[in-house]
Amino acid sequence: MVMACRVINKRRHMGLQQLSSFAGTGRTFLGPLKSSKFIIDAECHEGVLISSTVRLLESLDLTSAVGQLLNEAVQAQNNTYKTGTSTLLFLVGAWSSAAEECLHLGVPISLIVSAMSEGLNSCIEEVVSLQVPIHNVFDYIDSTKTFSGLETFSGSLCPFLQIPSDTGLQKEHDLKDVASPSLTICNLSGIPVKSPKLFRPQAEVEADKNTLQNSQTLKNSLLTGNYHRKSILIHSRHFNRTDNNQWINKPDGFLEQHGATSPSTYRCNDLVELEMGLSHGDHNSMKLVDEAVRLQYQNASMQQGNCTMPFRFDISRLFTCSLPGVPETFSCVCPGFITVVSISNSALIKELQNQPLRIILIEGDLTENYRHLGFNKATNINTVLESMKVQQDSSEELWTNYVLQVLIKFNVNLVLVQGNVSEHLIEKCLPNKRLVLGPVNSSVMQAFAEASGAVQVTYITQVNENCVGSGVYVTFWRNIPSDVMDRINIITVVIKIEGINLVTVVLTSPVTAQMQSKEDRFWACAYRLYYALKEQKVFLGGGAVEFLCLSHLQILAEQSLSKRNHVCSGWLHNTSSWLASSLALYRSTVLKCLANGWHKYLSTLVYNMANCSSEFEASTFIQQHLQNATDSGSPSSYILNEYSKLNSGIFNSGISNKLEQIPSVYDVVIPKIEAWRRALDLVLLVLQTDSEIITGLGHTRLNSQETEGFLFL
Repeated sequence: MVMACRVINKRRHMGLQQLSSFAGTGRTFLGPLKSSKFIIDAECHEGVLISSTVRLLESLDLTSAVGQLLNEAVQAQNNTYKTGTSTLLFLVGAWSSAAEECLHLGVPISLIVSAMSEGLNSCIEEVVSLQVPIHNVFDYIDSTKTFSGLETFSGSLCPFLQIPSDTGLQKEHDLKDVASPSLTICNLSGIPVKSPKLFRPQAEVEADKNTLQNSQTLKNSLLTGNYHRKSILIHSRHFNRTDNNQWINKPDGFLEQHGATSPSTYRCNDLVELEMGLSHGDHNSMKLVDEAVRLQYQNASMQQGNCTMPFRFDISRLFTCSLPGVPETFSCVCPGFITVVSISNSALIKELQNQPLRIILIEGDLTENYRHLGFNKATNINTVLESMKVQQDSSEELWTNYVLQVLIKFNVNLVLVQGNVSEHLIEKCLPNKRLVLGPVNSSVMQAFAEASGAVQVTYITQVNENCVGSGVYVTFWRNIPSDVMDRINIITVVIKIEGINLVTVVLTSPVTAQMQSKEDRFWACAYRLYYALKEQKVFLGGGAVEFLCLSHLQILAEQSLSKRNHVCSGWLHNTSSWLASSLALYRSTVLKCLANGWHKYLSTLVYNMANCSSEFEASTFIQQHLQNATDSGSPSSYILNEYSKLNSGIFNSGISNKLEQIPSVYDVVIPKIEAWRRALDLVLLVLQTDSEIITGLGHTRLNSQETEGFLFL
């Protein structure tokens, strides 16, 4: 499927140029205000509307080696975290351009790899200062305070995503559809930090552990989590300023500030605040996630009784049922398992509802030819029957009759199958009042096994009385208008049993083309909340982490350059000093190019949020804050200080002076860092494996068609 065309210069690195070309198609997906794309097939001229990186790559021609590697990286990120793919794709493009620029400047590939890897690892250590700990959010659940209650808040956007009032996006009804990533300023402050240094002795690393607790704090301070961690790098340092104020670790892992007027602590201990910060503007999806979490919490509370086991959000027991063509008002969260069946099952459902049913669970396929490999007949062997009687029924008919006999024998009315189901068997079971459904998710099978007492079996021949569960109910989900049912030609049923730990989110949309996008957005919100609760920490969001990476890398580059100038003073007298100065110069160049990738990221983020009229203006905006952060001497403290300026016209125009009304914005920690790592790993892999680099024309003169090619996406 053709998307775009970009000129490829054969004199430069082909693989990196291809990565940049692919990544450029997803620039509009960066940030909470995503712009949808129409993907048009060049052959049949059919189009589809998409708004995610995964769906974009599914529509592109990725048959090249570079395209396959990119797709694998994005799919791995999406399959694991369901979030961070847009960041991954953009950084792949930005850092591909950075690596290509380094090659153009003559930096050896080995130095590009080592310096970029060191730079990213140093950034990952540095951004720990922007982590916010999550503490017992389920201990403070207030049943009267739900996620929907925050939708009326008119908070501002965070520093690097702030929308000017003249764009019209600050209207109350628009805030439900755009991100509201301003920060709850509960005594914001920077973590103790030092001027970074690319290389340092191990003694300095140990000394930092002793000086980490002494720092100058801002008037409004953010007390983040426990920072007594084992460093995995030897080239990263934290900014540090010392005065009489001290950060003291408390037994619960949080920091307390002494030396101020009164001690204060900050932690995120409110579920609604956390959900609001992780919604990234998609309030409708996060509202459904909130309802699902609360439903799981209620179910767990009833099952545990007096047990005080801590509640854990189990995303493996959360499912979606998508109903395209159904009005939005039907979207909801329900206990049990909701699925769609053919409208031909209506009469059977009416007959089975409101009565307890016996159930069996089949792990494999329920088809005639599904059997253990040892029982598969060879295709080149014919069996001669001893009886001369002509066989009237086919083998499938005999098998279907056998399955039906098993169901009748054990009085089973409901069969859930994890794999494929024979259509002939389904039709045969209908008049016999037996409902067979499949394929069904393995977690659903396990939940019904736990609640009904059924034992999962692989083959129908293994079924016995001990494998059959009981107490299951099947009923219609809701009364959908008849005209809608006729149009979608399906019915929705609820299968549940007392005590089952299953929650289904029904997603509906009258526009069929938007259904996939809506489901993707829901799972992105659900997984962001899941990983935040699992890790018990989040990042301050809205570009703060990326801005700290940018400023940190620039300081590293300047220090590396200063080291090179210092060594250069004696290079005439010492050849090894000259070599060291060259390495330092290369390292500074690579780090600056890596930092330019973060600069592009932030500029595009600001531009996509309609903050600036052009990407150049957005870049200037970021550069101004970068200079201010450098002048402050502590970029981490500068970022947190800017968040705390409620009256700042640049960052927080026209917001409420009441801190408790300012919603937060957060990012998950591990998925974000993994997206960074995967992006750089892919770039460095392509950089090292693609050796077909033409560095010059030599004695042969090539025409324009030979020096340039076209890459079709």
